[in-house]
Amino acid sequence: MLNPVRLSQELIACPSITPSDAGCMVIIEQILVDLGFQVSRLRFGDVDNLYARINSKEDNLCFAGHTDVVPIGNLSDWSVDPFAGVVKDDRLFGRGAADMKCAIACYISAVANVLADNSFDKSLSILLTSDEEGPAENGTRKMVPWVQEKGEMINSCIVGEPTNPNRVGQMAKVGRRGSLSGHITVTGKMGHVAYPNEAANPVHPITDFLASLHQQNWDKGTDVFLPSSLQITSVDVGNRTNNVIPRTATAAFNIRYNILQTAKSLQSKIEKLAKDCINLPFELRFHHSGEPFLGADARLQNVLGEAVNQVCGSIPEFTTTGGTSDARFIRKLCPVIEFGMNSDAAHQVDESVSIDDILKLTAIYDKFIRIYFAD
Repeated sequence: MLNPVRLSQELIACPSITPSDAGCMVIIEQILVDLGFQVSRLRFGDVDNLYARINSKEDNLCFAGHTDVVPIGNLSDWSVDPFAGVVKDDRLFGRGAADMKCAIACYISAVANVLADNSFDKSLSILLTSDEEGPAENGTRKMVPWVQEKGEMINSCIVGEPTNPNRVGQMAKVGRRGSLSGHITVTGKMGHVAYPNEAANPVHPITDFLASLHQQNWDKGTDVFLPSSLQITSVDVGNRTNNVIPRTATAAFNIRYNILQTAKSLQSKIEKLAKDCINLPFELRFHHSGEPFLGADARLQNVLGEAVNQVCGSIPEFTTTGGTSDARFIRKLCPVIEFGMNSDAAHQVDESVSIDDILKLTAIYDKFIRIYFAD
């Protein structure tokens, strides 16, 4: 039997700021080996990855997660050591508590509970990376083709992302919106503000363009997807004086879009808006980091819903809200659903989760595994 609180503390004590794993997988590997898993450790670039499996039955249920965490920001803003795993007022504090070291600890503890029943002989696997909070190039993105090349069949997957707004059992993610980022630079002619006819101000057309982006009604959404939403994330001219017309102006934006749009159609619309609004030379670049998708099938939703109901007495809301996750890669292997800790403290100063939620999530994962294989 494993103590999920103690294991959470051990993982939090590893300062695994992305892409560093900082020893998390050493701890996890030893536990999994002791439980009877066959463990493969892989390193792509500067990223540590792990795939482990126990038993070889055809129906393989996988848990996926990440050991890396975001930076802590200003240490002086924290009331505790962010890598000490301090427990106070019935809460466990530390970077990664919500996102997502406690979920990993809860799932492994649940697996240990299930395997303690000697009659359990089903296939379980665990896929971990230290590259989810960073560029996400050398983690799950590369583990998926590795799994395929090895001939490993994963039939279903649950990802331990923090999906609940503020209470374990509230919400699960059955898909995600797509993400398209854009960066534009408009080039004019520098000059004195008193002689605008001798200059070409790039700020005016870029602000017209941004206003046009902001006013767009992209779509009305669907029954499971919110309307596509564009947010302007940066505007800069690098101008330190108020009597000079700058030569260039830049801006950045991101659109989270649903299945009513495609990256290609959005780029075409945005390019047309830029041409309509900007009468100066400009450069427009895009970065597409994920397509919208629905990843969970009815079986996963029903199994997770029943597991949550048995522990919490309610069915979670199944949504596609939030940011991107590694589920966007795993969906190429199998149906995938996301469920983990609360998201309200994720990435924040004094990130923390309640001890009660750690125990509750462990119990839900335990039920999830048992119900999944009871069909």
